[in-house]
Amino acid sequence: MDPNGSGAESESHAVASHARHERRRLEHVVIRFAGDSGDGMQLTGDRFTSEAALFGNDLATQPNYPAEIRAPAGTLPGVSSFQIQIADYDILTAGDRPDVLVAMNPAALKANIGDLPRGAW
Repeated sequence: MDPNGSGAESESHAVASHARHERRRLEHVVIRFAGDSGDGMQLTGDRFTSEAALFGNDLATQPNYPAEIRAPAGTLPGVSSFQIQIADYDILTAGDRPDVLVAMNPAALKANIGDLPRGAW
């Protein structure tokens, strides 16, 4: 809020904020959650899947567990991920490449960034 209390500053901020975020309807989206094993990536994916199903979307999931039982936190061998494809039509797979990557730490980003297509979020 501006010092005079008119609200002009917050109003202009709201307009600027709205201008940066554009809504688009997508026919499908592939989202991957990635982080250290034990940090809740499978649970996050499961909850996200449940919410997407409530809207009547078709979906397919692919959990990915690390091969190492107790890899050190923050290392590439310890990265766990969960991928979900959400669509408004029938789908059969969790998708090839994520459109959106939610990386919880640098190791998860490094392990998954090569799978992102150009222009992904």
